[in-house]
Amino acid sequence: MLALLAGLLFSLASGASWRAVRGQESPPGSRFVCTSLPLDAAPSGCPLPPVPMQGGAFPTEEELKATVLQLRETILQQKETIGNQRETIRELTSKLNRCESSPGPDGKPGAGGWRKELGKGKDTMGDLPRDPAQVIDQLSRTMQTLKDRLENLEHQLRANVSYAALPNELREMLQRRLGDLERQLLSKVAELEDEKSLLHNETSAHRQKTESALSALLERVSELEKGSSAFKSPDEFKVSLPLRTNYLYGKIKKTLPELYAFTVCLWLRSSAYPGIGTPFSYAVPGQANEIVLIEWGNNPIELLINDKVAQLPLFISDGKWHHICVTWTTRDGMWEAFQDGEKLGTGENLAPWHPVKPGGVLILGQEQDTVGGRFDATQAFVGEMSQFNIWDRVLKAEDIVNIANCSTNMPGNIIPWVDNNVDVFGGATKWPVETCEERLLDL
Repeated sequence: MLALLAGLLFSLASGASWRAVRGQESPPGSRFVCTSLPLDAAPSGCPLPPVPMQGGAFPTEEELKATVLQLRETILQQKETIGNQRETIRELTSKLNRCESSPGPDGKPGAGGWRKELGKGKDTMGDLPRDPAQVIDQLSRTMQTLKDRLENLEHQLRANVSYAALPNELREMLQRRLGDLERQLLSKVAELEDEKSLLHNETSAHRQKTESALSALLERVSELEKGSSAFKSPDEFKVSLPLRTNYLYGKIKKTLPELYAFTVCLWLRSSAYPGIGTPFSYAVPGQANEIVLIEWGNNPIELLINDKVAQLPLFISDGKWHHICVTWTTRDGMWEAFQDGEKLGTGENLAPWHPVKPGGVLILGQEQDTVGGRFDATQAFVGEMSQFNIWDRVLKAEDIVNIANCSTNMPGNIIPWVDNNVDVFGGATKWPVETCEERLLDL
């Protein structure tokens, strides 16, 4: 209609201009008769009649030209507006198609695509953090994001598309797709709510299970810390050092006085290879190897006093309980070695005339490079020990035999084996041990 009107006005303007050029005027009371002309004929006769304006006056040539230009500008503006609206419709339709066509995790079209379109390509149900509180917060933020993006999409559609300018079929299609997407979103929100509830329940159950396990562990630790209350008598326990590390060890709370002679006896069970390690070591300031019993690597068992060494003919790395005793006196540095009550070796010149210094640290299971520390895992004792006693004299051979065959009980007068005198560290443990007679079954 607008094009027809523009053409008519343009023809009027052209006709008026043509009459003005030829100087023709229509006599009053006359009428115009137009006839068809060939395409190559000159428009010599049949001018268009003038169109009167309001008040009966006819428009001038300038007014007609201005009207034509205004109509042309209006037509161009409306054409540009229609083009923009069509482009917006195509863009929105493309987005809706992508949302519906992308498959979801269940394989159905529309679910996964809608979630990833709104989530900017990120799967909001992907890797969840391990902290349950963070998981619940993330699910809540995901639901709110989905709702906000749906609202933004609807607002954008209403702002960019003039529904009155769209065909009815296109408007109905867009409304149907928005309705489908909204139903999909509500379904996903319901699923997230259900998962949030399930996660909360699982988190509560896991927390209760964890608290129960921790309570049981604390009870067990408390039992171990009670010490002698778990043992039939204060000396019926053993120290277990199951790993070759530099942090499992036991410590004797008492220290040694100055000694000019001593006897050390203990029960051992170890099958470590090569070498059982260091059953005990005594270090003092200025001398880390004041007294050490060690079997390191493929070397035989050695007794060190003031860093002097004597090799002992003992063999105890068979995984059975063995009773070991060593004696020493500063006079000529005499020493003796007993295994299971039998004297297997003797010697002299082991740190002669050297008194053992007092005030040091006595460690079970580790060799000390400094007083009370700097342990070497390769020298650690691996196994179990019990009845570690020290006397400030050389015991008679018959006394050692009686201790070994459990016919007598002789606690050390310097270091006795009692529960409240032994601390364990780094994972070393104290356990009740059967009677001496039952340990003898390994002999």
